Order: sequence, then C-alpha cells, then structure tokens
Amino acid sequence: MTDKQAMGTSGGTAGTSGFSARALTALLLTAIFLFGLVRITANVYSYIADRQGAGLATSPTIAWMLEGSSLAAWVVMMIPCWFAVGRIRPPRVPLPATVAIHALLAIPVSLGHIALMVAFRTMLWWTMGLDYDFTSPDGSPILYELRKDLSAYAELVFILFLVQWLVARYAAPPAKTPERRTLAIGDGSVTHHLPADEIEHVAAAGNYVEVAWRGQRLLHRATLTAIEGELAGSGFARIHRGRLVRRDAVRRVVTLKSGDFDVEMESGETLRGSRRYRENVEG
Repeated sequence: MTDKQAMGTSGGTAGTSGFSARALTALLLTAIFLFGLVRITANVYSYIADRQGAGLATSPTIAWMLEGSSLAAWVVMMIPCWFAVGRIRPPRVPLPATVAIHALLAIPVSLGHIALMVAFRTMLWWTMGLDYDFTSPDGSPILYELRKDLSAYAELVFILFLVQWLVARYAAPPAKTPERRTLAIGDGSVTHHLPADEIEHVAAAGNYVEVAWRGQRLLHRATLTAIEGELAGSGFARIHRGRLVRRDAVRRVVTLKSGDFDVEMESGETLRGSRRYRENVEG
C-alpha cells in the first residue's frame, strides 16, 4: 500500500531568487528617499551652524521646515522626471540629444520644484500663524533656487537612469501563467470544453468513452487511445487497458495479492487497475 505524498513548492525565480520589477523599483526609490533624508539632516545642521556663526537667531523647527519642504517638492517632481528619463535616455535617444533635452527640461522641472516648495512652506508657515516670505541672500530668489536646482536635477536624472537600468537588468521576469489545456467532449447535443486538470478519469465504453468530470459522467464518441493521445502531457496515466486516470487525482494505491491494484481517487471512487500498468501510478 502506498499513499501519494503532497506536492511541495520549490519556488520560482520571481518568488524566491529575485525581486519583481515593481518590488525592486520600490526598494531602490525608498533607498533614494532615505538618502535624501540623510542629506537634508546634514543641511539642517549646517544651516543652524551658519546662522549661529553669523550671530543670527535660528530655530531648528524652521530649519527642518525649510529643508523638508524642498525634499517633499522633489519627491513630487520625481514623478515627471521618472517618465522623462524612461523616454529620453540612451540608446533610445543618442547621448548628445539626451543631454541637450534634459538640459532644457531642467528649467521647467526646477520652476515646478520652486512653486511646490513655496506652496508647502506657505501652508506650513500659515499653520504656525506666520507669513512666509520667499527671499534669498542675493535678492533674486528664483535665480538663486534655479542655480541650486540645476545640479539637483542632473543628479536626480542620473540616479533615476541608474534605477531603471538596474530594474531592467536584474528584476526577475514575471511568472508566466501556463495556458490551461482543455478537451472538447461531445455529450449528446452538447459539447463541453473541459479543463484537463478537472477530469478525474476516463473509461472505455464500446465505441464511446465515459469521462468523469465534477461528479458527472459524460459519454463521448471516441476511442480511449484517441483520448489518451489528446491528453498526452497532461498528467494522465493508463491503469487498465480500458481506463485512464489523472495522476494528481490519485489519493491511494492498494496492491492486491493477484498483483492487480485498486486506486482511490480524490472523489472517493475506487478503480481497479491491471498489474501491467501499476508502475504508471506508483513510479
């Protein structure tokens, strides 16, 4: 007597040995955001130190609001930048053209960053009952921010290009869902298209075959040999010259003294098998 063991899973490429494209993208972008937090932390303490060195009053809260609003604005602007990098990069676009296009894009991206940053700061200052004044040390706040943003945009474009390259190169391909195989069974005036993995067993019945499917018996005009050919590669095995069973549906094999055997199916039905075919379900 043998009991069929439950099938285990060994995991596929996308499941255990690599990240999906979405997961890898999220991981890398999170790493970029955390790097941004580290940078603004350094900027906050540098700002505080510079203000104190100049003998000016300083507030850590204001410093964090200034740097945090800039980072938040860049996070939003990262969305159009992501799509721009995806479409304008080598080898899709020649390198000189890529550099020229991104140099032009840096201006509207920077203006968008400035607008968002000022909007965030205005709201933050409003919550504190204050008015935000958009100024700069040189008296030209937009040009002052543009100069800083050009280098920030170049850095962001390079990082996003690197992220997209890493995802394209190292992300695990999506698992392909195998096409479900079906068998056309004509039962009287009705033709059933049965998934092969739902057919439990097939038995010869004269010029017909009897197909066991979901507790029903469908009578189809065909030979068992012909059906066996159609089901080749679908996990069916012959246990008798007049019977096929789906191996995955076999729950137990009981060997008899005569050498023949009985197979207990998942439906609870017991079928007799011939000893010459025993290795088909026990192997």
